[in-house]
Amino acid sequence: MKRRLPPLGSPRQLPLLACSFALVGYSGARLLAGDWFGVALWFVGAAVLHDLVLLPLYAVADRTAVRALGVVGRREWAMHVRVPAVLSGLLLLVWFPLISGQAAGRYRSATGLSADGFLVRWLLITAVLFGGSGLLLVLRLRRATKQRPPTVH
Repeated sequence: MKRRLPPLGSPRQLPLLACSFALVGYSGARLLAGDWFGVALWFVGAAVLHDLVLLPLYAVADRTAVRALGVVGRREWAMHVRVPAVLSGLLLLVWFPLISGQAAGRYRSATGLSADGFLVRWLLITAVLFGGSGLLLVLRLRRATKQRPPTVH
């Protein structure tokens, strides 16, 4: 039996893929042209830090949260905690220098704007994420109980 290759999605797919590879190659060459050892060390260090330190930490935190919430039998409920926690953590990771106030002077000199309020905004966004997720969980539970047939005694 002869194997066939999967069909292309459109005639533009192959040139777009070739352009994206060319862009990645150009970016990699420009990035590694200056301090290739430092860049390579940063990438390896980031991978090692994530895989050996951060991954076990947030795996333990997730397992602890699932057990603490008592949702062991209902794993889909845990997603209503995981998703806002991940989004909030990602925002904290990206904006940490401004949230913590460590880069307030540099931010002011670069933009002319005050760095005040980043902590309050991050806390508000986190509250909205968790509140919206909780509301979605309540609506899903309510819909599930309405669709359940009545029990016969």
